[in-house]
Order: sequence, then C-alpha cells, then structure tokens
Amino acid sequence: MNHTYKQIEIVGSSTTSIEDAVSSAIAKASETIRNIQWFEVVETRGHVSDGKVAYWQVSVKLGFTLE
Repeated sequence: MNHTYKQIEIVGSSTTSIEDAVSSAIAKASETIRNIQWFEVVETRGHVSDGKVAYWQVSVKLGFTLE
C-alpha cells in the first residue's frame, strides 16, 4: 500500500526525564493530529537551575499519514 506522509517538528519538555518529554509531546500532538506513525528525537537540551537539571527539552520530528 502506498502512503504519503507529512512531517512536523515539535518540542516537548519534562521535569522528570527525556522519555517523559517525548511521551508528553506525542500525547499532546495526538490530540489534534491523526495517524501519527513514527517519531525521531532530533535534539536534546536541558535547563540548569542551582547546579541541577531543572527540566529536559526535546525536539521531536513526527511523521503521520495523510488521509
């Protein structure tokens, strides 16, 4: 079966972990985007406060099939 995909890039964040940042970004995108098929973590960043990691930020590419 032939598919056509669209790709977007979003940024998710979490105070817990990189994985949580990815999961929450995908969950939020799933509220308005249908047919998400794959993701790719493009960049990982973090914010430091008082010498500790305050939160993680990840740039994620999402691919979804067009209807």
